[in-house]
This record gives sequence, structure tokens and C-alpha cells, in this order.
Amino acid sequence: MSVTARVDAAIDLSAIVFRGKRADDRWFCFELPERDGFVLAALGEADVVRSEGPDRFGAVADHCRRIAGTALVDDAAADPSSPPASGPVWVGGFAFDDHGGTGAHWNSLSPAHLVLPEVALVRIGGEARLTVSALVAPGESADAVVARVEARLQELDPAAAMPMADPDLVAPPRVAGAAPPEHYEGAVARAVELIKGGSLEKVVLAREVLVHARRAIDPAPVFDALRTVFPGCYCFCAGTSEAAFLGASPELLVRREGARAQTVALAGTSRRSADPSVDRLLGEQLLQSDKDREEHEIVARRIVDALRPVSVWVTVADDPALVKVHNVQHLATPIRAQLAEPVSAVELAGRLHPTPAVGGEPWAVARPLIPALEGLDRGWYAGPVGWTDLGEDGEFCVALRCALLRDEVGRLYAGDGIVRDSLPSSELAETEVKLQALLPLLT
Repeated sequence: MSVTARVDAAIDLSAIVFRGKRADDRWFCFELPERDGFVLAALGEADVVRSEGPDRFGAVADHCRRIAGTALVDDAAADPSSPPASGPVWVGGFAFDDHGGTGAHWNSLSPAHLVLPEVALVRIGGEARLTVSALVAPGESADAVVARVEARLQELDPAAAMPMADPDLVAPPRVAGAAPPEHYEGAVARAVELIKGGSLEKVVLAREVLVHARRAIDPAPVFDALRTVFPGCYCFCAGTSEAAFLGASPELLVRREGARAQTVALAGTSRRSADPSVDRLLGEQLLQSDKDREEHEIVARRIVDALRPVSVWVTVADDPALVKVHNVQHLATPIRAQLAEPVSAVELAGRLHPTPAVGGEPWAVARPLIPALEGLDRGWYAGPVGWTDLGEDGEFCVALRCALLRDEVGRLYAGDGIVRDSLPSSELAETEVKLQALLPLLT
């Protein structure tokens, strides 16, 4: 059961969640500031669905569908002026691999994990909504359900401000790669050999860098900085009692609105410059780069192939454009589809994940090579993170430019697409640029 009500759009919804979370809570924040200030912030756990294995996306979609079939939802959620994600929503994400992360640091983030929060807050433009949800057991007292919901609401402070870093606790952390840089360069060199030998077209290899702080790292000021520095990115934080997984991703995996689906092929990266003329030159070089165009076209082709079987039509922009964020710029091609059947946002995410922008092509060949060459545990890095509603619409980004914060350790991840003309030293340098999205915020 759920009830939705209007709230003041001037409230900092993510701050309410960070300030109002209990020690044993799950919480979730998902912002895209440049899209008319879009915010989805969620707290608590009315219901949860977990799954693993090759069918995890379908299993999650089926569970959400069963809950939707018996839900009692008030009319406020259907108000035409309501923002997307109004009413009951499922929030969370999926690991890169079907079986999730193997390290203990990923324990609280399952291979597939979506939560129906007790409280969901959403805003876009001048409209904001609050939804409270409860899963009601057979024979459960209505008074008990209401008391549970009211207790949660009484803990929330509409005047809450985002927690700030305590300067007295700031000390120079220790930063170290999980493996030496030479390991990554060697992995790139081996991948290039395989590509030149005809085994595959492309493979994405990632690095892990560890930040060891003096005290437990607070995710709140890090998330606050991300949404300020990267307003054009999906700024996300999926939190548990043990850890927080956060980042600022430039990559939309899929957005479903009724029979329409939208995604973006994003591959090919260059640094940015504070000098406008140099920045323009770097962008033009990226647009003209044969290596980056080849990498980009592989991604776009696979996305189209994945959408075509469930679509009436799929359209692709003729040429990629530049997407510029704070420290890097990418080649990006918008892709849209008219669905031929009601495929849910979660199932669309499963069809598309992983794109060659984070995996490889062909995927069957690249799949075993990635962990063998990287030597790291990706966990939720490069997996889908986002939300879906009871109507099966939703939006998922690819978890990039991200970190897992657990106690005093931050694990940062950055990867790069390897093709025939890749140079190990250049690919290493590109991962260093990508790591700068989060590294300065933790050091």
C-alpha cells in the first residue's frame, strides 16, 4: 500500500535521506541536476528483491510485477503534473557479473538488488512528491502499519542540510593501486595481441585504486560534491549499513517511458582543458580519431542489435556528438526505439548490459578475459544503477566514475576500451584522467 503527497520543491531531498537514515538502513540517491533538477531519494525497505545468475534481470522484473499486481496505490501518484518516479518505485542496481562481487567488501550489494523504499522523494523542476509505502502482511493490524509509517516520517527533517566533512578529521590519506601500473599496461598489451590475432574486436579493462583514510569515510559530503561538480551526470549513491557505492556517471544505459526506449552509445574519451581553444581542439581530435571512432561504432552497433528484436523501429544519430563533463569529454550517439511489446525497464537493462562500452565484443569471448586480465573484483562497477516504477517505466545508468566506500577504505574504479590501435601507456593515462572524478574528493 502507498500514499503520495506534494512536498516543497525547495527541500534538499537527498539531504533528508542522508540525515534521516538509521544505522541499519538502506538508502538511495539518484540525481541528474541538469535535467531540470531531477532528484530521486529513498529511505528504508518496505520490500526487497535479490537475485543472481543469468536470469537475474527477469527474476527481479517478475517480482516487481507481482507486487504491482496487488498494490493499493492512491490517485495522487497518477497526477499528470507529478514528476517521473512519483509513487512507489524500486531503486537499486545490479553487479557487473551475473554472480556479483566475490570480495567481502561487496557482501551487502547483491548481484541483483532492488528495494521498495518506505519513503521515496522525487523532484523535477518545481514539482516534488513524497511517497510512503508499506508491505502489509495477512492479518496485520492497520494501526500497526500506520504507526510504522508515522514513526519513519517523524524522523525526517524537511530543513535538513547535507552533512559536511569534519575538518578536524581530515588527514592525508594513503593512495595505492590494487595492482602496480605495469600490471595494467601488461593487460592492455595482451588484449591488443588478442585483438590483432582476430579473437575479438574490443575489450574494456579496468583498474582499482584504494584510498586508505584515517577515519571512516562519510559518503554524504562526497555525494554532495559530485552533484555540484558533475551536474550533467547521473550522481548516485546506494547505501547499506556496511558500505556506500557512489559515483557520477555520464552514461545512460536505458530509459523507458511507455512504449519508448532511449539509450546512448558512449565510448571514446579525451581529457579537457581549461583553455577553451585547447578544449575545442581536443574535442575535434576525438571526433576525428580512427581508434576512438572504431571503439564507438562497436558499442552503437551492439546496442542496436540488442534493441531491434523487441522494437518496431530503432533510430541512431548519423554521427556521434561530444558530451563534455567536468574533466573529460566523450563521443556519444543517442539511440531511440519504439517497443513492439511491453518490455520492462529492468528487462531492457538486462538486454543491454553489458554494452561493449564496459564489456567487450564479441561478449562471449571477452567475458572470461576481463577478470583474467584485470585481476580485480568489479562488483557493482559498470553495472546498471537506477529505478523502476509499478508501470515498469524507469531509468538506469551505467555505474562509472564510481567508488565503494566501506569504513576507512575507498575503492575507486576506472576502465578503458581497448581496440587494435590501443597503446598501453595511453590507456593507463586515460584511466588516470577518469579517476580524477572522485580521487580529489577523497584526498
